[in-house]
Amino acid sequence: MKVKCNTWLTTGALVAFMLSAAGGSAAQNPPPAPASGNNQNPPPATSTDKSKPPANNSLTLDDPNAAPVNAEEDAAFKALSDPANDQAKRIELGEAFLQKYPTSRYRSPVYGTLVMAYIQSGQVQKMEEVADKELTLNPNDVQVLAVVGQTLPRAMNSKTPDQEKVLAKAEQYDRKAIELTPTLPKPASVSDEAFSTVKNQTLGMAHGGLGLVYIRRGKFSEAIPELNQAVTIDPTPDPVNYYLLGMANVKTSHFDDSVAAYNKCAAIAGAMQETCKKGAEEAKKLGATQLSAPK
Repeated sequence: MKVKCNTWLTTGALVAFMLSAAGGSAAQNPPPAPASGNNQNPPPATSTDKSKPPANNSLTLDDPNAAPVNAEEDAAFKALSDPANDQAKRIELGEAFLQKYPTSRYRSPVYGTLVMAYIQSGQVQKMEEVADKELTLNPNDVQVLAVVGQTLPRAMNSKTPDQEKVLAKAEQYDRKAIELTPTLPKPASVSDEAFSTVKNQTLGMAHGGLGLVYIRRGKFSEAIPELNQAVTIDPTPDPVNYYLLGMANVKTSHFDDSVAAYNKCAAIAGAMQETCKKGAEEAKKLGATQLSAPK
């Protein structure tokens, strides 16, 4: 299952927001998630790749316990932040940075960069490990909470151990991101429009992740409002969430709504178009032969 992590304004805006506040400066993703529990129709992979490193929601790099930044450390962080780096290079530079500067005030954005790079390279376990470190340092990092809460249920497969534990963790992270994101303070240097976009993308991920948690548990009725919220609030909706919404509506016999969701998925250019077209056709056939449930 590929994981959509939005652009954050296409240039790592949240990292930029943080650096501005401090006075300074979504590819290959986890494997497809086979059906587990009551979910007999796993979401397929999607080619969406609009990711940039998530960052600390305090929008500041100030850490009273951090060592002062020297020129060499500052240059190393700027090298890691270079948008020209591919995921392998980000991982190499990020791991080297943390080894050399373990108490750096830049730890939070470096952790965020590594979380995203590990997701995009399919290293879900490493993603969890570094996310745990970031959330220990900054428990209210809504971007990391949302992206991990979305990734865990998407990366699950039939061999995933302790599946309910994984789902419980994802649910906790998604709910916390949904609770905290509306409370984020806006830096004075950031426009209202840009900041609103960032927050809505984060909420879209969190609601989508929570919707899939419900689907994994076979709670399709509970999944529908979360997925509806995900595709409504996200300025660039993830086709995976439309696919999941189509599936959940089929499972609850809301065939017209299923067709509508699949059609919206099919209208988004990418690897999921054909899958969603087929989903829409199947939902139409079911609607023609079965009674639809009342809303």
